[in-house]
Amino acid sequence: MHPSPLFRQASREANLAFARERSFGVLAVGAGDAGGPLLSHIPFLLAEDGGAVHAHLARPNPILQWLAEGWQPAVLAVGGPDGYISPDWYEADPGLVPTWNYVAVHLRGRLRLRPAETLRDHLDALAAEFERRLLPKPPWRTSKVPERQLEALMRAILPVELLVEAVDGTWKLNQNRPDEARLKAAGHVGTSGFGMETALLAGLMRNLPGTD
Repeated sequence: MHPSPLFRQASREANLAFARERSFGVLAVGAGDAGGPLLSHIPFLLAEDGGAVHAHLARPNPILQWLAEGWQPAVLAVGGPDGYISPDWYEADPGLVPTWNYVAVHLRGRLRLRPAETLRDHLDALAAEFERRLLPKPPWRTSKVPERQLEALMRAILPVELLVEAVDGTWKLNQNRPDEARLKAAGHVGTSGFGMETALLAGLMRNLPGTD
C-alpha cells in the first residue's frame, strides 16, 4: 500500500465494490514453520455487507495446515489495473519524474476453515456469480457434473472464510496533479501506455472514486 494518505481516500464502499467486482486476489497468512509468508491466488465471493470473504483451497495447500490450529490473521490483496506514467504526458513541470499508477484493495482479518458441508453451496454460488457475468450465455452449473465425479473433486478442496476486520484501498491515479494534467496523462495511458488493463486505468484516472 502506498503510504501517502492522498491516495487512500476512497470510501469503504468504493473499496468493497472494487474487490467484489474483481473477485480474485492473493491470500497471505503468517509464516508459521514454512520459513516465509504463505500466499495463494484465489477466486472468492465477498459478502454483501463486506464482512466476510468465502473461498476454497486445495487440500495440499500449506495454508490449510496452518489453519488446523484455528483462526489465523490474514490479508487478501486484490489488485487492479496499473500502468507506467511518463512525466512528458503532464505537459507541465519539467521537474517531474516517472511513476506508476495502480489500484489495490487489502481486506484484513481472521481466516478459518468453514464446515465441509458448506462447500457445495459455496461452489454453486461461485459458479453462479461468474456465469452471470457471461450472460446471455446459458449459465454453467455444478449440477452438470456427474455426481460421483463432483464428489471426488470436492474431496480435494476445503472451504475457508476470512472475517474482514479492516479495508484499505490505494487508488494512485495522479490526484496530486492538477485536473488538466491528470486528464492529459489519462489520454496517453489509454492510447499508448503500457501496464495491465490500461484502458480501465485511464477511465479511473478520468473518473476518480468516491471518497469517505
